[in-house]
Order: sequence, then structure tokens, then C-alpha cells
Amino acid sequence: MHMGTTNNSDRIHGLGWIPAAMMVLMLAVLALPGMAMAQEDMTMIRSDAFEHHQRPAVRFVHDMHNEMAEIDDCSVCHHVYEDGKLLEGETSEDEPCSSCHPAQPESGELGLMRAFHKRCITCHDETGKGPLTCGGCHVKN
Repeated sequence: MHMGTTNNSDRIHGLGWIPAAMMVLMLAVLALPGMAMAQEDMTMIRSDAFEHHQRPAVRFVHDMHNEMAEIDDCSVCHHVYEDGKLLEGETSEDEPCSSCHPAQPESGELGLMRAFHKRCITCHDETGKGPLTCGGCHVKN
């Protein structure tokens, strides 16, 4: 027996992981069509209230985001305030954010860009989930 050589049996046993890897790959390929998102599930968060966008629109898959973030209450994001007080259980789901948060805020108003960033980044930071940087949400194509 020569040092540094292996017999055919060692080579075969060393490759035992290949069938398992092939099975995992085949299952992944078969599962992909069911996991693919329909176009209507994808939302591009981009407001017409802004004349010129500084960054790319945010790609946002609403249901997947809420499932991963374990958000069941729409008012967590779609809140309603009256006289500076949060109205519990009220939602603004059918209103654009710009109806309360103008793109060009007056003194004392929470502007649209700041409202998006405050709502999203604060939640991401507090929960330790989700991107915190500009490029984490505003992904270039």
C-alpha cells in the first residue's frame, strides 16, 4: 500500500453526500413555482406626491412582510390620529399616506418621507428585524 493514495471505496464513501444534495436541489426546484410571488403581491412604494424621487422605489410584499413581522393589526402601520392622539382600532388602509403627511410639510407637520422612514425604520430597529440602511429598502435594479 502506498502512502497518500486512496482506494476506490474511500472515494465512493466520500461522495455519499451527493445523492442527498441532489434530492434537496430537486425538491427546491419543484417547490419554487408555488413559492413564486404573483405580480399583484408585489407593491412598489413610490408616492406621486414627490416631484422627483431621490432613490429607487421600495419593493414591498405586503402579506409576506406582515407574516414575517407577525403583524395582524393593520393600524400598526395604517394608523389614524385625531388632535394628536392615536385612535385605537382605526385604520387608514384606504387612504394614501400623503393625505395626512404632505411631501412638502409645513412647520410642525410630519412630512411624507419622514413618516415612511420613521414608521419603517423605528419598527425595524425596535424588533431587530428588517433593513436599517437606505440601500436595504431602496434597492437599485
